[in-house]
Amino acid sequence: MSDPGALRQLTVTRVRVMLREPEIIFWVFAFPIFLAMGLGLAFSDPTPERIPVAVEEGTLDDGMLERMSRLNPDLQLEPMTPADAADALRRGEVALVLARMDAEVVFRFDPTRSEGRAASAATDRALQEAAGGTRPVAIRAQEVEQRGQRYIDWLIPGIIGFNLMSTGLWGVGFYVTQSRQSLQLKRLVATPMPRGYFLLAQILARFFFLLVEVPLLVLFAWLVFGVEMAGDALSLALVVLVGAACFSGLGLLACSRARTTEGVSGIINVIIMPMVVLSGVFFSPTRFPDAVQPLIQILPLTALNDALRAVYNDGLPVTAAAGEMGLLLLWTAAAFFLALRLFRWQ
Repeated sequence: MSDPGALRQLTVTRVRVMLREPEIIFWVFAFPIFLAMGLGLAFSDPTPERIPVAVEEGTLDDGMLERMSRLNPDLQLEPMTPADAADALRRGEVALVLARMDAEVVFRFDPTRSEGRAASAATDRALQEAAGGTRPVAIRAQEVEQRGQRYIDWLIPGIIGFNLMSTGLWGVGFYVTQSRQSLQLKRLVATPMPRGYFLLAQILARFFFLLVEVPLLVLFAWLVFGVEMAGDALSLALVVLVGAACFSGLGLLACSRARTTEGVSGIINVIIMPMVVLSGVFFSPTRFPDAVQPLIQILPLTALNDALRAVYNDGLPVTAAAGEMGLLLLWTAAAFFLALRLFRWQ
């Protein structure tokens, strides 16, 4: 016969166990409040987001640009060189590029991004109104389909960087904490095995999987989307290796004091979530206010993504990303140093 008192005692015991875990208390009560506060501050501005449009130099005169901006304040018209405009379109910093070709004004946009067509329609209306209701020149829409200039070409290196971050943090941090929680780590320490071997094995195993995960993603992007790597494989391999070492070190630091898998999961998410939003995985970080740009630039995923795109998209040698590589190495050294100092074996 079931005893209702036993169920009550089990429930009370479980609640007490949860209350003894500060990580659980933080994630259940404090984190939702911080998240709501942060997102509320980020999206509380009632001003509508303006549509960024690049205007190649010589396409429209200053008077026409001023009239278009006055007639449609939602348009953010930015004069650029042709090279800068093409790069901004590829990075997703602008939705449309205006260029002059003979007697025509060309509206150039990426057909895979919906905002390009919306920007084209809004810009067309503003241009006709600014011209006084007459069409000064013919307008032609041009969809960007050239490899290397599409959004997907810019996105793939960001996906590689995101994958290196997530697998490094979860692959190292979660497994080590799981071993500590199950007392496997304590039993290993009791053997003649040097302690450093256990930690070194986690890093070497992480590097082993790089031989499969990165080439597989590169091959998939090439076969399915036609994304070609502009740089050399050796430069890409060096950037990937340093990036993997950096996030493996951060994974080790994340689990250095965590006692439960719930606790380390929260710590890892704290590391991952801001960088997924800020570090230019899916869209350019230049969309964020100038006040937060210094913070964005020192994040390890920002440095990794910038170095990957320099090699993958721009075809530059790894030496061209020396600043980003130096920042990654600094993060790597700091993470491993702190992790080894704080690491708890039991």
